[in-house]
Amino acid sequence: MAITINGKAFRAKELVTFYGLTHHDVSKICSKLGFYPAMRVHQLNEQQILGITKELADLTIEADKRAIIRANIALKRSTGSYAGMRHALGLPVRGQRTKTNAKTARRLNRIERRGFATDARAAQGVNAIEQLNQHLQGGVFGGFKNFVKALF
Repeated sequence: MAITINGKAFRAKELVTFYGLTHHDVSKICSKLGFYPAMRVHQLNEQQILGITKELADLTIEADKRAIIRANIALKRSTGSYAGMRHALGLPVRGQRTKTNAKTARRLNRIERRGFATDARAAQGVNAIEQLNQHLQGGVFGGFKNFVKALF
């Protein structure tokens, strides 16, 4: 686990800081082990802490969860689905507006979450437009070829 837990400041309900855990998952873990989510970690006994560790080991969290998400996005991109195309272009995927307020999607789709380092490729000397043209020549986004060329 990559997260350091300070016993006096960390409450059990703050286990959602682990990537992939929701509040619902944490409340299920706490009820299964028999303590309140608002308890601080230093108030838990050794068995409860070992129980939390065992439950977290059984769940898919942190790097494993991120790898699954990257694999799903790569699958969408390789099959040429509409969502995959939106990921590839760095646009919102789930139908949000793009006239304004698409900055978050552009930022999130630019980082390594996509599984493809667009910025690193540009740093290696490959132009983004050439990349897109090479991808369009492959036939994955054939119907959008003229649309994308009009953008550039």
